[in-house]
Amino acid sequence: MADCSAHHVGITVSDLEETLAFYRDVLDLPVADRFSVGGEAFADAVGVADASADFVHLEADGIRLELVEYDPEAGGSPAAGLNQSGASHVGLSVDDLETFSEALPDDVPTISEPRTTESGTTIMFLRDPEGNLVEVIET
Repeated sequence: MADCSAHHVGITVSDLEETLAFYRDVLDLPVADRFSVGGEAFADAVGVADASADFVHLEADGIRLELVEYDPEAGGSPAAGLNQSGASHVGLSVDDLETFSEALPDDVPTISEPRTTESGTTIMFLRDPEGNLVEVIET
């Protein structure tokens, strides 16, 4: 079997520009690449007839975060809670979670203020404009 290594973590979104603005401007992740893909080979590979997509890759300290907007777009589904099977989230770290939390724009939905868990880890969860969960952890 071939050795695998991490390449990216992807999130499919319905509004690439709005979601990009959140990750780039609010969470300060730099854009590494931006491109579009279409054609028969792509549509076959993703299993979506006549698919094309716009992609943005952001750098998150060694992890590439891929935002992708498809055409055609599938019907939406509600964002899963963390305790639901299949739930996913993006995990990011900051040096000072309290300062980070205080600097968030008022319109960013948060699950809670920063909390220190019984393991000693200080965390908070928020949602991006598409409702995807983002965990921010103090390191």
